[in-house]
Amino acid sequence: QVQVEESGGGLVQPGGSLRLSCVASGIIFRIAAMGWYRQAPGKQREWVATIDNGGGPSYATSVKGRFTISRDNAKSTVNLQMNNLKPEDTAIYYCKASPPFQDYWGQGTQVTVSS
Repeated sequence: QVQVEESGGGLVQPGGSLRLSCVASGIIFRIAAMGWYRQAPGKQREWVATIDNGGGPSYATSVKGRFTISRDNAKSTVNLQMNNLKPEDTAIYYCKASPPFQDYWGQGTQVTVSS
């Protein structure tokens, strides 16, 4: 059984930082691309960042230079370090695990950026 579970969300002031983590079990983690997506109220889910199975990251323009995605294959974990957070970063953040030919989503974790 595949499980994808996010953690680390919360309330933070503008300019602050948060670190999200995602643990994926039931898959061969080292061959999976891992991604973060987010969905703000009233908006469609959007891509935030991806790290491929070789460790190569890619970012949406809106977060480039502020967010860093990383992975630890030994712990089957992917992290998203979010710095200089803005109110427009407020959303539910979802982790997606993509081993070949499949996608698995977590339930999401809420990030709220507000003073």
